[in-house]
Order: sequence, then structure tokens, then C-alpha cells
Amino acid sequence: MLRSTSGRLVNVLKKSLVSPSRVCAINAVRRSHDGPQESSEEFDARYEAFFNRRDIDGWEIRKGMNDLCGMDLVPDPKIICAAMQACRRVNDYALAVRFIEACKEKCGNRVNEIYPYIIQEIKPTLTELGIDTPEELGYDKPELALESVYEM
Repeated sequence: MLRSTSGRLVNVLKKSLVSPSRVCAINAVRRSHDGPQESSEEFDARYEAFFNRRDIDGWEIRKGMNDLCGMDLVPDPKIICAAMQACRRVNDYALAVRFIEACKEKCGNRVNEIYPYIIQEIKPTLTELGIDTPEELGYDKPELALESVYEM
């Protein structure tokens, strides 16, 4: 009896405190995706400027890379070059190599088409900065991989 009475009381209080039209307006604002749209050139310029900042630190570089990896896109080579230069400014070689690996993973099932293009475009920057690709470091193959017992 007490449970049913308290349930009714809660429903009455909810209806009296927030009007239904206001709830619909709040939900409409939350669901709208009509915010300002950014072109791909503006997006590239924004991330390139982010990584080219002189006062950027390791945490901010990781944050920018994590944001890029969370998006449904493969970063443009000029963004990757800016990220490589930022890694070199903070002297984080491992982060640079890991970001190249992450970009390779972002290529998905078209890795044979996209990844060679990316490497071709960023190779001059990598050479200038003294950064090796994961393939040059041997990270594309497992270190302790065993031969298959069926191929012995």
C-alpha cells in the first residue's frame, strides 16, 4: 500500500515540477546535430595548427592523437607530419612510432592502398627527423612468433 501511494506521489510531483513542453524542448536541443559544420580543409588546418604550437607538451600531443584515433577517419599526411614534428620537439620517439602504427590500423581493410600512400607522403619528414617506420624497426612482425606446427 505504501509503495503504490509513494509511486503515485512521485508521478504527480514530476508532472507538476516540469512541464511536458519544456522536456520536449530540452530533448530537441540535445538531439540536434545541426551545429556548425567544418570542412575537411578547416579540420586539417585546425589539427595542423594544434600540433605546430611551440608550447605543446607530451600530454597535449597524446590528447590530440587520441582524439584523431577516436574519429572515423585516417589523418591527412600533413597532420601526421605536424604530429611527428611535435613528438620530436618534446623528444618522444616512441610516441611518434606508435602514432604511425595507429594510422596504419585506421586504414582498416584498405591498408594496402592507403598506408603506402601515407608513408610515401610523410617519408621526407620522417627522414629529416630521424624517425623510422614500424616496418623498418621490425614491429610489423611478432618478435617471438613460432613456426606453425603444420609447416615444419
